[in-house]
Amino acid sequence: MDVLSSRILLRPADPARSHRFYREVLGLAVHREFGPPDEPGVVYFLGQGLLEVSGRSDGTPPGPVMIWLQVRDVAAEHRRLREAGVTVLREPRQEPWGLVEMWIADPDGVRIVLVEVPADHPLRRDPRPLP
Repeated sequence: MDVLSSRILLRPADPARSHRFYREVLGLAVHREFGPPDEPGVVYFLGQGLLEVSGRSDGTPPGPVMIWLQVRDVAAEHRRLREAGVTVLREPRQEPWGLVEMWIADPDGVRIVLVEVPADHPLRRDPRPLP
């Protein structure tokens, strides 16, 4: 398989509510819009990935899809999102593997993990000795 592009697809129960959440609350930038003007599909930037919110679900709970978003400051996002009324599923905490993580939910219950990579974490610095 030669993958040229990819994105996560979400079919929300209430598209307008989900677009407000992703565009206004999370503040994701729009990559492109398509479809009918009264209920367009929107593709949002997710750092190096894309999220498409389009169509409409039949109201069944979301599947096992989860979204992983690396942010600069989880504590600051926690304060901002709590003030915006976002459902916080788990408060920020440092995990045994060294990342700071916080879990939230979108309006349809899709779980989103916000991750901060601390400055001294091996993902930022190569701990191997130089040759």
